[in-house]
Amino acid sequence: MKHEDFFRKHPVFTGEEMADYLSSCGEVGSRTKEALLAYHKKTGHVVSVRRGLYAVVPPGSNPVLYSVDPFLIAAKLTNDAVLSYHTALEFHGHAYSVHEHFVYTASRPLNPFTFRSHVFRGVRSPESLRRANQENFGVVTINRSGMEVRVTSLERTMVDVLNRPDLSGGWEEIWRSLESVEFFDLDMVVEYALLLENATTAAKVGFFLEQHREPLMVEEKHLKTLHGLRPRQPHYLDRDKRKSGRLVSGWNLVVPTEVLERTWAEVL
Repeated sequence: MKHEDFFRKHPVFTGEEMADYLSSCGEVGSRTKEALLAYHKKTGHVVSVRRGLYAVVPPGSNPVLYSVDPFLIAAKLTNDAVLSYHTALEFHGHAYSVHEHFVYTASRPLNPFTFRSHVFRGVRSPESLRRANQENFGVVTINRSGMEVRVTSLERTMVDVLNRPDLSGGWEEIWRSLESVEFFDLDMVVEYALLLENATTAAKVGFFLEQHREPLMVEEKHLKTLHGLRPRQPHYLDRDKRKSGRLVSGWNLVVPTEVLERTWAEVL
Protein backbone atom coordinates (compact mmCIF):
# COMPACT_ATOMS: atom_id res chain seq x y z
CA MET A 1 0.00 0.00 0.00
CA LYS A 2 1.30 3.42 -0.95
CA HIS A 3 2.25 5.57 2.03
CA GLU A 4 2.34 2.45 4.24
CA ASP A 5 5.53 3.67 5.90
CA PHE A 6 3.80 6.85 7.12
CA PHE A 7 0.84 4.95 8.55
CA ARG A 8 3.10 2.42 10.26
CA LYS A 9 5.07 5.15 12.02
CA HIS A 10 1.99 7.25 12.82
CA PRO A 11 -0.74 5.06 14.37
CA VAL A 12 -2.39 8.34 15.40
CA PHE A 13 -1.60 11.41 13.33
CA THR A 14 -2.65 14.96 12.61
CA GLY A 15 -3.62 16.37 9.24
CA GLU A 16 -0.62 18.65 9.49
CA GLU A 17 1.73 15.69 9.90
CA MET A 18 0.27 14.04 6.82
CA ALA A 19 0.58 17.26 4.80
CA ASP A 20 4.25 17.57 5.81
CA TYR A 21 4.87 13.95 4.84
CA LEU A 22 3.21 14.36 1.45
CA SER A 23 5.21 17.52 0.83
CA SER A 24 8.43 15.64 1.62
CA CYS A 25 7.42 13.08 -1.02
CA GLY A 26 6.89 15.81 -3.59
CA GLU A 27 3.14 15.35 -3.51
CA VAL A 28 1.76 18.86 -3.23
CA GLY A 29 -1.56 20.44 -4.01
CA SER A 30 -4.45 21.83 -2.03
CA ARG A 31 -6.51 18.66 -2.31
CA THR A 32 -3.83 15.96 -2.11
CA LYS A 33 -4.18 15.41 1.63
CA GLU A 34 -7.98 15.60 1.58
CA ALA A 35 -8.22 13.11 -1.28
CA LEU A 36 -5.86 10.66 0.41
CA LEU A 37 -7.70 10.88 3.75
CA ALA A 38 -11.07 10.48 2.05
CA TYR A 39 -9.84 7.35 0.26
CA HIS A 40 -8.44 5.71 3.40
CA LYS A 41 -11.51 6.58 5.48
CA LYS A 42 -13.74 5.09 2.81
CA THR A 43 -11.72 1.88 2.71
CA GLY A 44 -11.73 1.64 6.52
CA HIS A 45 -7.99 2.05 6.94
CA VAL A 46 -8.31 5.36 8.79
CA VAL A 47 -10.90 6.70 11.24
CA SER A 48 -11.44 10.30 12.25
CA VAL A 49 -10.97 10.93 15.98
CA ARG A 50 -11.84 14.61 15.84
CA ARG A 51 -11.27 17.42 13.40
CA GLY A 52 -7.67 17.25 12.22
CA LEU A 53 -6.83 14.05 14.14
CA TYR A 54 -6.91 10.53 12.72
CA ALA A 55 -6.10 6.95 13.70
CA VAL A 56 -4.88 4.05 11.59
CA VAL A 57 -6.92 0.82 11.57
CA PRO A 58 -4.80 -2.32 11.03
CA PRO A 59 -5.65 -4.47 8.00
CA GLY A 60 -8.45 -6.92 8.77
CA SER A 61 -9.81 -4.90 11.70
CA ASN A 62 -13.29 -3.47 11.81
CA PRO A 63 -12.97 0.35 11.81
CA VAL A 64 -16.12 0.67 13.91
CA LEU A 65 -15.01 -1.81 16.55
CA TYR A 66 -11.25 -1.26 16.53
CA SER A 67 -10.02 0.13 19.85
CA VAL A 68 -7.69 3.05 19.18
CA ASP A 69 -5.05 3.44 21.89
CA PRO A 70 -6.37 6.33 24.03
CA PHE A 71 -2.88 7.17 25.28
CA LEU A 72 -1.81 7.91 21.71
CA ILE A 73 -4.89 10.06 21.15
CA ALA A 74 -4.24 12.12 24.29
CA ALA A 75 -0.59 12.54 23.31
CA LYS A 76 -1.58 14.00 19.93
CA LEU A 77 -4.30 16.44 20.97
CA THR A 78 -1.88 19.38 21.03
CA ASN A 79 1.72 19.81 19.91
CA ASP A 80 2.88 20.03 23.53
CA ALA A 81 0.52 17.50 25.17
CA VAL A 82 1.92 15.65 28.20
CA LEU A 83 0.08 12.68 29.73
CA SER A 84 -0.45 13.66 33.36
CA TYR A 85 -2.08 12.86 36.70
CA HIS A 86 -3.95 9.53 36.83
CA THR A 87 -3.34 9.01 33.11
CA ALA A 88 0.42 9.12 33.77
CA LEU A 89 0.00 6.52 36.53
CA GLU A 90 -1.84 4.28 34.07
CA PHE A 91 0.75 4.83 31.35
CA HIS A 92 3.56 3.84 33.74
CA GLY A 93 1.60 0.76 34.84
CA HIS A 94 1.03 1.94 38.41
CA ALA A 95 -2.66 2.87 38.49
CA TYR A 96 -4.70 0.83 40.97
CA SER A 97 -7.81 1.20 38.77
CA VAL A 98 -8.35 1.68 35.05
CA HIS A 99 -10.15 4.90 34.15
CA GLU A 100 -12.09 5.97 31.08
CA HIS A 101 -10.94 9.58 31.54
CA PHE A 102 -7.60 10.63 30.08
CA VAL A 103 -5.86 13.79 31.25
CA TYR A 104 -3.10 15.70 29.50
CA THR A 105 -1.32 18.95 30.26
CA ALA A 106 -0.81 21.59 27.57
CA SER A 107 -0.25 25.32 27.20
CA ARG A 108 -3.56 25.66 25.34
CA PRO A 109 -5.65 22.53 26.01
CA LEU A 110 -8.67 21.73 23.89
CA ASN A 111 -12.20 21.59 25.24
CA PRO A 112 -13.03 18.17 26.72
CA PHE A 113 -14.41 15.67 24.22
CA THR A 114 -15.38 12.02 23.99
CA PHE A 115 -14.19 9.48 21.46
CA ARG A 116 -16.11 6.26 21.75
CA SER A 117 -15.95 5.31 25.44
CA HIS A 118 -13.05 7.58 26.42
CA VAL A 119 -13.21 11.15 27.70
CA PHE A 120 -10.23 13.42 27.10
CA ARG A 121 -9.57 16.45 29.29
CA GLY A 122 -6.75 18.93 29.01
CA VAL A 123 -5.45 21.16 31.79
CA ARG A 124 -2.85 23.90 31.88
CA SER A 125 0.44 23.53 33.72
CA PRO A 126 0.49 25.02 37.21
CA GLU A 127 1.02 28.76 37.10
CA SER A 128 4.23 28.58 39.13
CA LEU A 129 5.80 26.34 36.47
CA ARG A 130 4.80 28.74 33.71
CA ARG A 131 6.33 31.68 35.58
CA ALA A 132 9.59 29.79 36.03
CA ASN A 133 9.55 28.43 32.47
CA GLN A 134 9.62 24.92 33.94
CA GLU A 135 6.54 23.37 32.31
CA ASN A 136 8.68 20.48 31.09
CA PHE A 137 10.26 19.66 34.45
CA GLY A 138 9.99 15.92 34.96
CA VAL A 139 8.59 15.25 31.50
CA VAL A 140 9.96 12.14 29.79
CA THR A 141 9.52 10.81 26.25
CA ILE A 142 8.65 7.12 25.84
CA ASN A 143 8.08 5.14 22.67
CA ARG A 144 4.67 3.50 22.39
CA SER A 145 3.65 1.65 19.23
CA GLY A 146 6.30 3.51 17.26
CA MET A 147 5.15 6.92 18.50
CA GLU A 148 6.98 9.19 20.90
CA VAL A 149 4.71 9.99 23.83
CA ARG A 150 5.44 12.70 26.39
CA VAL A 151 4.42 11.82 29.94
CA THR A 152 5.24 13.07 33.42
CA SER A 153 7.85 11.02 35.27
CA LEU A 154 6.82 9.01 38.31
CA GLU A 155 8.44 11.66 40.52
CA ARG A 156 6.45 14.53 39.03
CA THR A 157 3.35 12.36 38.89
CA MET A 158 3.55 11.65 42.62
CA VAL A 159 3.45 15.35 43.43
CA ASP A 160 0.87 16.13 40.76
CA VAL A 161 -1.69 13.58 41.95
CA LEU A 162 -1.31 14.74 45.55
CA ASN A 163 -1.71 18.32 44.35
CA ARG A 164 -4.83 17.60 42.22
CA PRO A 165 -6.79 14.65 43.64
CA ASP A 166 -9.74 15.72 41.45
CA LEU A 167 -7.72 14.65 38.41
CA SER A 168 -6.34 11.54 40.02
CA GLY A 169 -9.22 9.34 41.21
CA GLY A 170 -9.44 10.27 44.90
CA TRP A 171 -7.33 9.42 47.92
CA GLU A 172 -7.68 5.64 48.00
CA GLU A 173 -6.78 5.44 44.33
CA ILE A 174 -3.83 7.79 44.83
CA TRP A 175 -2.47 5.97 47.89
CA ARG A 176 -2.86 2.49 46.41
CA SER A 177 -1.33 3.57 43.10
CA LEU A 178 1.69 5.32 44.61
CA GLU A 179 2.28 2.42 46.99
CA SER A 180 2.81 0.16 43.98
CA VAL A 181 5.91 2.16 43.02
CA GLU A 182 9.05 0.69 44.56
CA PHE A 183 11.41 3.60 43.95
CA PHE A 184 11.27 7.35 43.51
CA ASP A 185 14.13 9.79 43.03
CA LEU A 186 13.20 11.72 46.16
CA ASP A 187 15.54 14.60 45.42
CA MET A 188 13.55 15.18 42.24
CA VAL A 189 10.27 14.81 44.11
CA VAL A 190 11.26 17.52 46.58
CA GLU A 191 12.66 19.77 43.86
CA TYR A 192 9.41 19.60 41.93
CA ALA A 193 7.33 20.17 45.06
CA LEU A 194 9.34 23.34 45.67
CA LEU A 195 8.68 24.52 42.12
CA LEU A 196 4.92 24.36 42.68
CA GLU A 197 5.19 26.98 45.45
CA ASN A 198 2.16 25.52 47.24
CA ALA A 199 2.39 25.06 51.00
CA THR A 200 -0.49 22.58 51.18
CA THR A 201 0.97 20.44 48.42
CA ALA A 202 4.40 20.44 50.06
CA ALA A 203 2.76 19.28 53.29
CA LYS A 204 0.83 16.53 51.48
CA VAL A 205 4.02 15.26 49.85
CA GLY A 206 5.81 15.36 53.20
CA PHE A 207 2.94 13.54 54.92
CA PHE A 208 2.91 10.80 52.27
CA LEU A 209 6.68 10.36 52.44
CA GLU A 210 6.59 10.23 56.24
CA GLN A 211 3.91 7.53 56.08
CA HIS A 212 6.13 5.52 53.73
CA ARG A 213 9.48 6.43 55.18
CA GLU A 214 10.93 2.93 55.37
CA PRO A 215 9.85 1.38 52.02
CA LEU A 216 10.79 4.51 50.07
CA MET A 217 14.02 5.07 52.03
CA VAL A 218 13.07 8.64 52.86
CA GLU A 219 15.86 10.64 54.45
CA GLU A 220 15.50 13.35 57.06
CA LYS A 221 16.70 15.98 54.59
CA HIS A 222 13.69 15.34 52.36
CA LEU A 223 11.21 15.72 55.20
CA LYS A 224 13.01 18.74 56.64
CA THR A 225 12.85 20.68 53.37
CA LEU A 226 9.13 19.96 52.92
CA HIS A 227 8.41 20.61 56.60
CA GLY A 228 9.76 24.11 56.24
CA LEU A 229 7.17 24.83 53.54
CA ARG A 230 4.10 23.52 55.39
CA PRO A 231 1.16 25.93 55.88
CA ARG A 232 1.17 28.04 59.03
CA GLN A 233 -2.46 27.21 59.77
CA PRO A 234 -4.23 23.84 59.44
CA HIS A 235 -5.32 23.06 55.88
CA TYR A 236 -7.56 20.27 54.65
CA LEU A 237 -5.92 17.48 52.68
CA ASP A 238 -8.46 18.26 49.96
CA ARG A 239 -9.32 21.95 50.26
CA ASP A 240 -12.14 21.68 47.72
CA LYS A 241 -14.07 19.05 49.69
CA ARG A 242 -13.00 20.00 53.23
CA LYS A 243 -13.76 16.53 54.56
CA SER A 244 -13.51 16.20 58.33
CA GLY A 245 -10.65 14.25 59.80
CA ARG A 246 -7.82 14.45 62.31
CA LEU A 247 -5.20 17.14 62.51
CA VAL A 248 -1.68 15.95 61.75
CA SER A 249 0.00 18.80 63.58
CA GLY A 250 3.47 18.11 62.17
CA TRP A 251 2.21 19.01 58.72
CA ASN A 252 -0.76 21.24 59.65
CA LEU A 253 -3.04 18.97 57.63
CA VAL A 254 -6.55 17.81 58.43
CA VAL A 255 -6.45 14.26 57.10
CA PRO A 256 -9.56 12.05 56.63
CA THR A 257 -9.50 9.01 58.90
CA GLU A 258 -9.54 6.55 56.01
CA VAL A 259 -6.35 8.10 54.63
CA LEU A 260 -4.62 8.42 57.98
CA GLU A 261 -5.36 4.81 58.91
CA ARG A 262 -5.58 3.43 55.36
CA THR A 263 -8.85 1.74 56.29
CA TRP A 264 -9.33 0.43 52.75
CA ALA A 265 -6.52 -2.04 53.42
CA GLU A 266 -8.78 -3.75 55.98
CA VAL A 267 -11.34 -4.68 53.33
CA LEU A 268 -10.81 -8.14 51.91
